[in-house]
Amino acid sequence: MLEKLSQLWRVKDLRNTLLFVLLMLLIFRILAHIPVPGVDPSGLKQVLQGNPLLGLLNLFSGGGLQNFSIVMLGVGPYITASIIMQLLTMIIPKLEAMQKEGESGQAKINQYTRYLTVPMTVLQAFSTLTFLKQQGGGKLLGTLSPFQLITAIVCIVGGTMLLMWIGELINEKKVGNGISLIIFAGIVAQVPQSIQQTLSVLDKTQIFTIVTFLVIAAITIAGVVFVTEGQRNIPVTYAKRIMGQQSAGGVNTHLPLRVNQAGVIPIIFAVSIILVPPLIAQFFTKNAIPWIANLATWVNTTFQNQAFYGVAYFVLVVAFTYFYTAVVFQPNNIAENLQKQGGFIPGIRPGQPTSHYLSFVSNRIILGGALFLGAIAVLPTIMQSATNVKSLAIGGTSLLIVVSVVLESVKQVQSQLVMRDYEAFYK
Repeated sequence: MLEKLSQLWRVKDLRNTLLFVLLMLLIFRILAHIPVPGVDPSGLKQVLQGNPLLGLLNLFSGGGLQNFSIVMLGVGPYITASIIMQLLTMIIPKLEAMQKEGESGQAKINQYTRYLTVPMTVLQAFSTLTFLKQQGGGKLLGTLSPFQLITAIVCIVGGTMLLMWIGELINEKKVGNGISLIIFAGIVAQVPQSIQQTLSVLDKTQIFTIVTFLVIAAITIAGVVFVTEGQRNIPVTYAKRIMGQQSAGGVNTHLPLRVNQAGVIPIIFAVSIILVPPLIAQFFTKNAIPWIANLATWVNTTFQNQAFYGVAYFVLVVAFTYFYTAVVFQPNNIAENLQKQGGFIPGIRPGQPTSHYLSFVSNRIILGGALFLGAIAVLPTIMQSATNVKSLAIGGTSLLIVVSVVLESVKQVQSQLVMRDYEAFYK
C-alpha cells in the first residue's frame, strides 16, 4: 500500500492532478462557510435536527444549509436538471439522436443541463427560503425584504453554479466523478460534528447502543464493498476467423455485469426528488382556495412523518436504480457490438436473443442491488426509531456514498498508473 502511494507521488502529472482536486474540494469547504448576506441562521440547527428532509439537504451540502452559506443547496439543482434532461432524452427524438452523436452530442446535452440548472436553482432557493422563513413562528430568518430575498437568491445561484463548475473541472482530471467527490467531501466534513452530537446524547449506560452502532457501521461498509464490487460474468466466445495465413479469434472471455451498475446515483437522485414536493408546497399553504391550501399542508405534514419519509425514500431509490441502469446499460448496443466482432454467448443466438438475455440477467441481479441500496438509504430512520437517538454519527446513505466514491476514485487512479506504465514501456 505504501509502495503504491509512493509510486503515485512520484508521477508528477498525477501528483499535480490529485493536488488540484484537493484544492478544488478545499475551495468548496471554504464556500460552505461563506454566509448569504443579511440573514442570521443562529436558530437553524434545531430546525435541521427535527426535519429529516432538511437534514439530508444539509448533509449533501456539507453543512452549507446549516451555515446558510452561498452553497446551501449543494449540487442538488444540477442533479435535478440532469434527471430532467435524461428523462427528456428518452422521450424527445431530437435529444435522443443528439445523445447518439457521441462526444459532440453529449457536450450539447451537458450545455443544456447547465442552462436548466439556473432556473432550478432559483426555484429551489426561493422554496427553501420561503420554508425556512415560516419556521419558528416566522422568526427563524426574521423579516426578509424583497431586496434581501433577491440578493440571497442571486448569491445562492452564484454559489451553485460555482460548485457545478468545480465538479466539471474535477471530471476533466479523470480521477473520480466531480459531483460525487463534492458530496463526499461535504459528508466527510460533517463526520466530526456528527460524532460529537451523537456522543453528547449518549451516556455510559448506553454502551450497548454505541457498540450496536459500530457493528452496524462495519457490516454496512462490508456490504457496500461486496455489492459495489460484486458482478456476474457472462461467458462470451469469439469465433475463429481465417485471414490469409493467419487466424484470429477463438477466444473465450466474459462480459461482467455489476450488481450495482448505477453506483450512488440513485440515492443522490432520490434525495434531490424527495425534497421537491414539500418545498413546492410552501407556496400554497396560504392559498385562497381551501382545498389547495389543505393539500399543501397535508404534503408538508406527511413528508415530515418518519414512516412515510422512509417508505417514499426506499421506493425512489429502488425506482431510480432501475431507471439509471436503463440509461447506462444498453443491451441492444452490446449485442450489436458482439455480433459485429464475431462474439456470442454460448447457447444464445446473436442479435435480439442476446439482447433479451442480457436484459433478463441484468434485471435479476439489479433487483438485489436495488433492494440493498433502498435498505441502506432508510437505515438511519430505522436506527433512530429503534434507539431514539436523533443525531446519528453517520448514516447508511453517507457510508454508501463515502465507500463507493473512494472505491471508484481508487480504480480510476490505478487505471491512470497502469496507463502510464504502458506509456513508459513503449517509449
